[in-house]
Amino acid sequence: MINSVADFFQRIFDPIVNVMGQVLLYFHEGPLGAPWWLSIALLTIVVRSLLFPLTVKQVKNMRAMQDLRPAMDKIRAQYPNNRQRQQEEIMKLYQERKINPLGGCLPILVQMPIFIGIFYVIRQFGGYTVGGRTIPPLEPSFHDGGLLWFQNLSAADPLHILPIFSALTMLAATEITAKNIDPQQRWLMRLLPIGITIFLFNFPAGLFVYWITSNLVTLVQNYVIYHHGPGRRSPDSEPGSLFPGGLFSRASGTSSDGNGARALANRQQTENGSVAQGTQASANGDVAAQAAKSAKRKRRKKKKR
Repeated sequence: MINSVADFFQRIFDPIVNVMGQVLLYFHEGPLGAPWWLSIALLTIVVRSLLFPLTVKQVKNMRAMQDLRPAMDKIRAQYPNNRQRQQEEIMKLYQERKINPLGGCLPILVQMPIFIGIFYVIRQFGGYTVGGRTIPPLEPSFHDGGLLWFQNLSAADPLHILPIFSALTMLAATEITAKNIDPQQRWLMRLLPIGITIFLFNFPAGLFVYWITSNLVTLVQNYVIYHHGPGRRSPDSEPGSLFPGGLFSRASGTSSDGNGARALANRQQTENGSVAQGTQASANGDVAAQAAKSAKRKRRKKKKR
């Protein structure tokens, strides 16, 4: 039954399977002459590099959605009992800001056919059994094209190290993203690698070579995007920053504003006091000078007499 379903989907994904199979053969039999495991890794790097613009677009869309959240909360507060009106106003907001709420799903939707395609390529190259009948491998060398303990790329990892390493690399890649999303969704992203690993636990080792390489490429791409690219959170947009540079924090609230006002008032008062003291000192000096001149005149008059 499972093989019948697999054959059905293989016919659907035949174009992708053929293209990926040819690229894999090029890396293995072409000028590079790479072993099968390295050919799978190189194919993965090429695929993920081609999808990198979609990943950047996904992050930009996510940032735009985060910036839109205050306006959406305002709409929900304005129409608390009218869900239809909320949806209409939010859709208008999407159109005004030119944001696609489903834009974040595009890279995942594109990667799924590729993942399924590489599964069928490995299945064809290494051979498989269907209905008690064994289909011979298209590339017999695929059975010893692995590395270290997983020599047969068409069979499951006998030590189950690859599934565990796959989960760890996926967790490391998603951890960078998890720091930039809603805290309520972080644990879901952290549990996702475990669920995927359980599902793929007995899949061919060649598929895990693809998956682990993809996770490592994702880790590098996420680091670049979230530390040096469009996903980088500027100080102006950090939660709690009301003004550029974070001069006034939301956490300190009215208290910080009051303290700032009081400090400004004290400074002005000090400056005013200094000015007043200077003015008073100047005035006192003028009086003293006038008194000295008056006393001098009186002494001159006395001498003349």
